[in-house]
Amino acid sequence: MKERLYLFDTTLRDGAQTNGVDFTLADKVAIAQMLDAFGLDYIEGGYPGANPTDTQLFSEPRKLDARFTAFGMTRRPGRSLSNDPGIAALLEAEADAICFVAKAWDYHVRVALETTPEENLASIRDSVRAAKAKGREVLVDCEHFFDGYKASADYALACARAAYEEGARWVVLCDTNGGTLPHEVEATVGEVAKKIPGDHIGIHAHNDTEQAVANSLAAVRAGARQIQGTINGLGERCGNANLVSIIPTLKLKPEFAEKFEIGISDAKLKNLAHLSHTLDEMLNRAPDRHAPYVGISAFATKAGIHASAIVKEPATYEHVDPETVGNRRRLLVSDQSGRSNLLAELERIGIAVEKEDPRLVRLLDEVKEREALGYAYEAADASFELLARRTLGAVPDYFNVERFDVNVEQRYNAVGKRVTVSMAVVKVKVGNETLISAAEGDGPVHALDLALRKDLGKYQQYIEGLELSDYRVRILNAGTEAVTRVLIESQDETGERWTTVGVSSNIIDASFQALMDSIVYKLVRSGAPA
Repeated sequence: MKERLYLFDTTLRDGAQTNGVDFTLADKVAIAQMLDAFGLDYIEGGYPGANPTDTQLFSEPRKLDARFTAFGMTRRPGRSLSNDPGIAALLEAEADAICFVAKAWDYHVRVALETTPEENLASIRDSVRAAKAKGREVLVDCEHFFDGYKASADYALACARAAYEEGARWVVLCDTNGGTLPHEVEATVGEVAKKIPGDHIGIHAHNDTEQAVANSLAAVRAGARQIQGTINGLGERCGNANLVSIIPTLKLKPEFAEKFEIGISDAKLKNLAHLSHTLDEMLNRAPDRHAPYVGISAFATKAGIHASAIVKEPATYEHVDPETVGNRRRLLVSDQSGRSNLLAELERIGIAVEKEDPRLVRLLDEVKEREALGYAYEAADASFELLARRTLGAVPDYFNVERFDVNVEQRYNAVGKRVTVSMAVVKVKVGNETLISAAEGDGPVHALDLALRKDLGKYQQYIEGLELSDYRVRILNAGTEAVTRVLIESQDETGERWTTVGVSSNIIDASFQALMDSIVYKLVRSGAPA
């Protein structure tokens, strides 16, 4: 029989402490539903009473399979339960479980709480007892537990035992400062498991030494059976343990998969990349290309010799099947590529070509020549596809931009404030029809993008859902004649994303190339008639 591991998500509470992240009430509701559908066991919604958003979130029950959890402090020192508004807010919250945070380091008890060790223990006991009396499942986050254990193992253990003995379902050992190393976590959790059953121990690790995932797994090896973390490792400072890395490791690595089970099925695991990217999209952040398991580069291979081996047997350079986590294999085409990369990428995008076709040599030479000029096709899949289609077949001439004009003007607006305004005018020919469009934007590229997509005549219906989602500029050499590379990431109404590239000594011209490729790619993929 496999042992059950429980996954506790704190994206909406601890993850909300990430610099630049500010969840609205609607965001929290939508994310909670998304996490619940994925199969997580606990979803920590926030801190009722601490702010209007979280208070409103817990004002009515949520219809979730996961246990919706409220977070808050244990009874304040020197106050009774009935005279503590924080405790009252937690007990009144519409939540399945309550997670109390309690100091487990005697140094913090003395300096931060300014109370006695005995009063801190009484506060833990009273809080757990009160929540249990209300019929709530109780968790206690033993804050700074590992630092506290190093300073006074007896007192840190006393805090954990006080929570457990009063009936806490989970006693969570927190590496709050994120400075504990995996071997220390494993040794400490092993000692705690001698006093408290492992199926009541959780781990909450921060990532300040880039080891939160390793520390979480070390705790499991030592006996912990609940893991706390966030999607994409959100969290204050350097973030929390990343559940997007932990979950597939538990599911796909034999050391864990053969001993433990989690509430996420194989089918749901295939939604992992989508979950990760959707959260980034909601936060208006570009997904981390190099994120383990789900990043666009996680299963990407650039070197030709590696690609040749992968074509023969993917396991030669892949630790898991990318499709198990909703990702895919990418054999990149670049100046370091060989024929294997090229054939694999052409097969992926649906271009049939024989291995000995002489046009392959011409295409590979073209890629290498253009990359020498500054193009980067390994990062611009859509531009490569268009180049390949033009070399090996044809791309319809949907429209022709006869001219465009971009102006940047600084002026006073109607209320007397000095503003900078960009305007673009584009003259496009679609068949026998000439169309002129103008648009204002936040900058010259934004204005050009809006003007290009404003009116494409009979093709307008195909690009209605197209939008620019990321824009990156790199100067490739120094001096007054510097060459600029522009990478543009676009997406459409289906959620599909693609990247295009432009290179020029003029940033507007480079941007125009990438914008044009993006629009043409969308028309090709949509099957727009010539």
